[in-house]
Amino acid sequence: MSTWINGLPATQLNADDRGLAYGDGLFRTLRLRDGAPLLWRWHWARLQADCAALRLPCPDAGLWLGELAAASAGVADAVAKLTLTRGAGPRGYAPPTQPQPTRIIQISPRIPPAAEFYQHGVAVYACALRLGHQPALAGVKHLNRLENVLARSEWSPPDYAEGLLCDSEGWVIEGVMSNLWIRRGRELLTPQLDRCGVSGAARAWVMEVAGSLGYQVREWRLRPADVLAADEAMLCNSLIGFWPIARYQQRRWSQFPAADALNRAWAEAG
Repeated sequence: MSTWINGLPATQLNADDRGLAYGDGLFRTLRLRDGAPLLWRWHWARLQADCAALRLPCPDAGLWLGELAAASAGVADAVAKLTLTRGAGPRGYAPPTQPQPTRIIQISPRIPPAAEFYQHGVAVYACALRLGHQPALAGVKHLNRLENVLARSEWSPPDYAEGLLCDSEGWVIEGVMSNLWIRRGRELLTPQLDRCGVSGAARAWVMEVAGSLGYQVREWRLRPADVLAADEAMLCNSLIGFWPIARYQQRRWSQFPAADALNRAWAEAG
């Protein structure tokens, strides 16, 4: 893995950095091809929205793009993790009045998911952990991810490829590392993320392109029973594209027309 901090190769972080001390920051994960981020427009929109939610200065897009190209030199197909913290500060929760944000870019060679995940679908675990509500942080991919860490510890591969998370009221919210879509006829539904959850770039992409594929999209409150009753269900993020769900609790699916169509469009867009 290659790591750059504030535009230079580095492996050490200031111990007073607020990202380390308080999780005061955000991150995004994306795919690079020959140094260029795929679907950057959607990633950039989410970065800007997350920075606004945290009242965090957002570095210029050109700065990110230049550093991504430099950090990934020599890696044709790569995964990049972009982390932005509020930077170093004194003890205490009060944020600095003039923060100096820390930019971290980590580059790894991409390992493609198994082809069978797209052809035959994946098994999804029903997580016991419940997500708490915090509307001020809803949608933000902030650095406080302990709920996801604990949820991910509930199962081990290869039995399940992903886990599905509900909130404290029992509404389905998202996968541990992905967003959820279900299909009812020609309608694609995704959970509302106004109280918790992460709004991913792939989710935003679906909302923009689904109409051209003949689907209507809606954000909706979904129960596990709604997932079980769906004609089709799938998980998405910017690295995996769209994984059709083949098994969730007692339900089985074997036909994935929407996931197949979205994966084809995703490949063409990338």
